[in-house]
Amino acid sequence: MRRIDERVWGWLGPIGVALLAFTTRIWNVGSPKHLLFDETYYAKHAWSMLEVGYARDAVQGADDKIAAGQSSGLFTDLPTQVAHPEGGKWLIAVGEHFFGLDAFGWRISAVVVGALTVLVLARLVRRLTGSTWLGCLAGLLLAVDGMHFVMSRLALLDGFLTFWIVAAVACLVADRDRIVRHLETSDAWRPLRPWQLLAGVCFGMAVATKWSGLFPLAVAGLLVVGWEVLQRWRSPWRDRDQPLLRWATRTLLFVGGPAFVSIVVVAFVVYVATWTGWLVHHEVYAQRFDLGDGNRFSQLWAFHQLDYRFHTGDFLAEQTHPYQSSAWGWPLLSRPVAVEAQNDLPAAMCGAGAGDSCIRVITMLGNPLVWWLGSAAVVACAAMWLWERAWRHGLMLAMIAALWLPWFRFDDRPIFSFYAVTMLPFMILAICLVLRDVWDSAGLVARRFLLGGVLAYVVVAVGLFWWFHPVLTGETIPRSAWQARMWFRAWI
Repeated sequence: MRRIDERVWGWLGPIGVALLAFTTRIWNVGSPKHLLFDETYYAKHAWSMLEVGYARDAVQGADDKIAAGQSSGLFTDLPTQVAHPEGGKWLIAVGEHFFGLDAFGWRISAVVVGALTVLVLARLVRRLTGSTWLGCLAGLLLAVDGMHFVMSRLALLDGFLTFWIVAAVACLVADRDRIVRHLETSDAWRPLRPWQLLAGVCFGMAVATKWSGLFPLAVAGLLVVGWEVLQRWRSPWRDRDQPLLRWATRTLLFVGGPAFVSIVVVAFVVYVATWTGWLVHHEVYAQRFDLGDGNRFSQLWAFHQLDYRFHTGDFLAEQTHPYQSSAWGWPLLSRPVAVEAQNDLPAAMCGAGAGDSCIRVITMLGNPLVWWLGSAAVVACAAMWLWERAWRHGLMLAMIAALWLPWFRFDDRPIFSFYAVTMLPFMILAICLVLRDVWDSAGLVARRFLLGGVLAYVVVAVGLFWWFHPVLTGETIPRSAWQARMWFRAWI
């Protein structure tokens, strides 16, 4: 009976935290009513894709027309060059399909996906730690993080990318649990693995949202094969008389082959499927961008090469942006990005005192208590992994590396701290893994102090979320109140 109750709480707790996240994110999500930051690309691309199946150039003044409520006559007949794939924009288009071309319509998908990320992370951490309360803690920390909060209220792509990566990892961890249980009773090969197939779908959507999803796909694929080969090596059913080289070759073939198909090939099929609108209308792209006379797939490949040159060529390397930042400082919130700023508004708008004025700002600022402790926990987990080689710590470190290190290659062009939102769930996982390790080694009295410390930490983290909330949502506040929240010069 106890196990049934625990399983019920294992779902009710994470669902409750996810509903809390959804409530905080959907409140007043339609304000401001105009396009913010890169919404000017993705929301319009999504609407064009709904209308004709592919993204087109917008007419001059399209943003003002949209803000005025106009939803037609916004585009030319020419296709536009896109900087990112179509998957995330199709998800934005879902919200626009049901609610129209307004701020609520182009942001609601991000709200839903943001709340789902909280749910999936809570379930993932519960599976990895065996603790419902740690799973709920992980979901709550993500729910009260300012950067993820803002990303869940804008029609940008990184929030969708975060969801698909976390979901894919959750699928692979579930697959690992199943194969471990299977190998306890048999060493039979299991080429058809539903969780691996679902992970392939999720990774396909991750790459279809942003090409940076390729890095966690590659790392996770290697982890999956390594996990199973190691488990089969330890299995009591292994034939100890078989030569090592023969066993290793056979095992890698029978494990790696199906995993490659289930994860990589499925991801590739899903990725190509998100380009269906492009493929149907490939002629207009071929004519506009001189993609050659080959078939639609060769032209799609030529279009990808065009985009790759855009991202890695001299054009972006010569650009600058006031909010760009080095990847080194992302885990420490070195340079948040303001996506909306209206300065020097009349003091009467917010009841500012004499000599003060009002300001309205939306800043992608993470919760300092979550990010800073998360950074410390990653270092602690790295030390623990070197000592114990625990696979859970290795998984977290591998995903952090896959989502962070590649950006150092592009440090010579404008890159932004909100790219690190994909790392955040795994930094929170690091916090929970450290707590689990400390909990397991602590006595009864120490556990009581630990629970008190965790409760105090949660209270302060929630309090900081409330404190920064005005600069996360664009509330009109006195400039002095805004300055009190900008703790460092680099935050301004």
